[in-house]
Parts: sequence; C-alpha cells; structure tokens
Amino acid sequence: MEARKNEKNEARAKGGNKGSQADRPEVISQVERIPNVSGLPKAVKRRVYALKRLQVQSAHIEAKFYEEVHELERKYSGLYQPIFDKRHAVVSGAVEPTDEECEWHSEGEEDELADDLKKKIALEEKKEHTTPADDPKGIPDFWLTIFKHVDMLGDLLQEHDEPVLKHLQDITVKFSEPGQPMSFTLEFHFEPNSYFSNTVLTKMYKMKSEPDSSDPFSFEGPEIVDCEGCKIDWVKGKDVTVKTIKKKQKHKGRGTVRTITKEVPQDSFFNFFNPVKATPDGMDEDLDFTLTADFEIGHFFRERIIPRAVLYFTGEALEDDESFEEEDVEEGEEEDLDEEGEEDDGDFDPTVRDASSILSFACFALHTILSLLLSPSSESPSSSPVQTEDFRKNLSPLSVSNSKNRGSHFGWQ
Repeated sequence: MEARKNEKNEARAKGGNKGSQADRPEVISQVERIPNVSGLPKAVKRRVYALKRLQVQSAHIEAKFYEEVHELERKYSGLYQPIFDKRHAVVSGAVEPTDEECEWHSEGEEDELADDLKKKIALEEKKEHTTPADDPKGIPDFWLTIFKHVDMLGDLLQEHDEPVLKHLQDITVKFSEPGQPMSFTLEFHFEPNSYFSNTVLTKMYKMKSEPDSSDPFSFEGPEIVDCEGCKIDWVKGKDVTVKTIKKKQKHKGRGTVRTITKEVPQDSFFNFFNPVKATPDGMDEDLDFTLTADFEIGHFFRERIIPRAVLYFTGEALEDDESFEEEDVEEGEEEDLDEEGEEDDGDFDPTVRDASSILSFACFALHTILSLLLSPSSESPSSSPVQTEDFRKNLSPLSVSNSKNRGSHFGWQ
C-alpha cells in the first residue's frame, strides 16, 4: 500500500497540477471502441460470422468437458464416502476414535502439549468416576452449530427449528448415475425423533450443461435449472412449518361470537424441502430471487459444507473467508482515502482556513507596520531592519504558498 501511495505521489509530481478538461485526452466510450459489424465490408462480415460458428462449436466442447467433470465428481464421491461415513460415526457417537486417531498438532499448540499430558493423566485417574453427563455421546449439536455459524444457513434457521435439528446426524450428497440427466441430491439423515417419521429428507437439484440454442455465447458451465424436495411426515402437532392461531368469528344474524383455530404457514428451515416452482407463465422478480437463493444454498451445501464440515463447526473456514473480505475492504478504504487526499491538493479555499491563525497573523503584521511607521527617526537605524526581518521570518513557506493560492482562487493577478 505504501508503494502504491509513493507511485501516486511521483505521478502527481511528474504530471504537475491537473489541467483543464480541454487539456485532457477525450474519453472514448465503450460503444465507440466496439466496431460496428454492420458497417464492415461484406467480405469481413462473412469471416466474422464464420468465427461465431467456431465459437458455438467451442461452447459445445466446453459443455462436454463439464459433463466429464461431473463424472469425475461422481467417481471421487465414492472415494470420499468412507471418510464421511467415519465422520458420521464419530459425530453420532457410534464409534469412539482411538488415541492415535485423536492426535492433532497445529501451530501454537506445541507449548500446550505438556499441559495436555498432565490433563490426560488427571482425566485417566478420574475416568472411573466419570458420569454420563460428563461424557456426552459423540459431538452434540454438530450440524446445528454449523447452521448457526454460517450466515447463509442461519438466515433460514428459526428458533423453533433448533430442537428438530438437534436430531440431524449427517448430510451427504449423491450424484446422478451415468446416462442419467445431470443432477445431485442432498440427503439429511436424522435419528428417530418425536417430530417426523422420516429418517432421511432429500432435496434434488437438476442441472443443465449445454449451451442455450437462443443464446449460445452466454454458456459458462453447468447451471441449476430446477429442484425437487420431499414430503415430510410430521407427527400431529409437531409441524414447525405452520403455527396455530385463534380467530374470533361473529355470526351476522344472531350476533354470537365463536373462536376457531387455524393453521397458517410460518418461516422455517424445513420449508427448504418444499421449494417454490416456476409457473408456465414465467417468473416474477420475487420468485426468481427465491429460486436463485435456493440454488445457491444447495450449491453451498454440496461444495463447502459437506466436504469441510468440521472446519465450519470450529469456525476456521469462516475465519479464512472473513480474512479475505476484510483485507479487500481495508484496501478499498485506503484507496478511497488516497483519492480524497488527491482532491484536497487543489486550490486553497479560504473559507476552510483556520480563522484564528489568520487573525493572529493579521494582528502581528499590523503591529509591525505601525511600529515601522511610528518609530522616531532618532532611533537606531538597525531597529527597522530587525523588525522587518522578524516579520519575514514569520512568513512560513505554507503561508506564502497559501497566499498565492488565495490570489489564484479569487482571480487576483
């Protein structure tokens, strides 16, 4: 950043003051820079059209490339699965990792090893007296904690969802089989609970990896085009996606009042499994925004949450993301400050000058001038030069520079 500031200062010194608008090179708009194809010679236009046909062929090859990437993802998901199965077993408490499997050394922990050994010995001594409450099963609230840590998921999470998500034990992803349309399915595995009878809730995302015939040049890789949820078999009175309200109704004829109960929808993470659908008439802006957000969440589960769950549980993945964002913001702020500093180097504005310094300077100058005019001729001839020299010393370079700027600002010669 310091080097960038020095470069700006050097450029400013070499370039001098900013010239008038007439002295600056004419700014060419983007439209003017783009050649007008219709104005090209006929032979040249034919060749441009030939290049466009080649570009379409390139887009179709790129689509095939992404199809093979999808097959690689499907292949390697099978290699990852034993690791994810072991993670599930540890989180749920079905398996207790060995001491060797629990060894982990990272930066900053070397100094704590001795203390850890002491604590381990102390724990071994108290192990026989440990109660179940002191030794929880697995890693409690593992996935719920991740939901709370990630802003994108936390926005969906409601307080009444938390007791249900305490029973979430694993989230997995499955890719479509070879020969089937490209898709992936998120699977949310729950232990038996008092809220619903499902053991697995699913959300399938359908993908498309081919250029649009009406706009082939917009192709940038696979995109999610649709999604399908699943039916949740809620236990009566346990559905967190609805709430019961009481409403009074008055009979028009008799005037009697009765109270009825009615279920109305409410915000819940579990609405994630009942996505909105695009209508044949098209989508409005709100619907398009909702679907886009849904697709982004599904993609985030697949690409970030599932592969790196433990790092989102500890917050390390979040710290990495935030550190990059903060650096970008700080750099932008410093650049803005630099630009503001350049603007402040313009003509001096007397309205913003410190009034007290102007007043004191004027008083001193007036006092000196009066002393020169009123001093008797019989005094030593050296008195005036001394006072004049004192007066000159008080004209600092800044004062001189600002005096010139004031003249320029007001149009003085």
